[in-house]
Amino acid sequence: MPEHASTPSVLRPGDRGPAVVELRRLLARVGMLEPQDAADPSDACDTFDHGLERAVRAFQQQRGITADGVAGPATANALEEARWQLGDRILVHRPGALLAGDDVVELQRRLLGLGFKVGRVDGRFGPDTDRAVREFQRNVGVPPDGTCGPATLKALGRLAPIVRGGSPNAMRSEERIRSAGPSLAGKVVVVDAAASLAPDPRQRELADEATTDLARRVEARLVDTGVLAVLSAPGVRPPEDESERADVANRAGAHLCISLHVDASPNPGVSGVATYYYGVEAHGVRSWVGERFAGLVQREIVARTPLTDLRSHPRAWDLLRCTRMPAVRVEVGYVTNPLDAERLAEPAFRDGVPEGVVVAVQRLYLAPDADPHTGVLRLDEIRALRLGSTPGPTTRS
Repeated sequence: MPEHASTPSVLRPGDRGPAVVELRRLLARVGMLEPQDAADPSDACDTFDHGLERAVRAFQQQRGITADGVAGPATANALEEARWQLGDRILVHRPGALLAGDDVVELQRRLLGLGFKVGRVDGRFGPDTDRAVREFQRNVGVPPDGTCGPATLKALGRLAPIVRGGSPNAMRSEERIRSAGPSLAGKVVVVDAAASLAPDPRQRELADEATTDLARRVEARLVDTGVLAVLSAPGVRPPEDESERADVANRAGAHLCISLHVDASPNPGVSGVATYYYGVEAHGVRSWVGERFAGLVQREIVARTPLTDLRSHPRAWDLLRCTRMPAVRVEVGYVTNPLDAERLAEPAFRDGVPEGVVVAVQRLYLAPDADPHTGVLRLDEIRALRLGSTPGPTTRS
């Protein structure tokens, strides 16, 4: 089979060479391939064949990244993180170059189970994890230097039997939402217009124009309800690096982050709307508020537009993982689908999507007995909440 022209940083089915052999070795190390499939020359292990593609897709699905069967930078980073087990290395907070890996996930889970606030279980040794380590060290009589080394690991090992998992974060998140109150006035929401990656320039232009317009409409409607809405990249094409856009939301001190994106697919028959929230199947972690918020956005948009319901899904994309607040990504149709592309240009459609998003924001903060049916709440009722009244119809669906 001829060797493709792709660089070692991006490997696709059909590629050959030492980089493919290394990819097989890494997948075998994390249990996605049998060792003999990574090392037996008789199996042509230097070829990116269908078996390797299936293993790559399975690993991507497990790790919450796009399961396209292409081993690019995101897959390489995930493979690197997957190789670390707690105790393999010294863990410490390094601002600007955070340590990331499964060992950090396990550390966060143990600390969380012991009652220490680590923030999101995201596998990144950030400031929240650093504070939790120091507090734990103070409690067990270890010098509180924030370094997770042998002494700290030994103390964690002694207490391991009482670890209970990640439910404390869900309870804290629920309490934060409840205590925030139903009014949207004063809440900060970042609206992110993600750039299209459609290969066709004309489709990319349509997708970017539609996404930018939808983001501005969401911003305007949020402002009208009393929200301090912030566009992540006003007036310019947003950076493709999602972590940069996540930093905008973090610096703004946002309560929520909403990322809008028009998708593209090699299959023109693919269409519909989907929402995504932070979650990693391999770690058994997810954002409780993010999942609930994504479900609300999904149902409200489906109720207000003719888009096919593609449901909500957990992902570990950087915009969802690196934000310190609940974040949702909304895939608003496919520019590569003729019917979706036609809808994206319709004024009624461009009104329905923003209304659905804003209604979902409001419903997130309503108590269960004041939460209306999907598709019922309107913007004028949300404005009324600023004056202290509540929506009429009740019972969540």
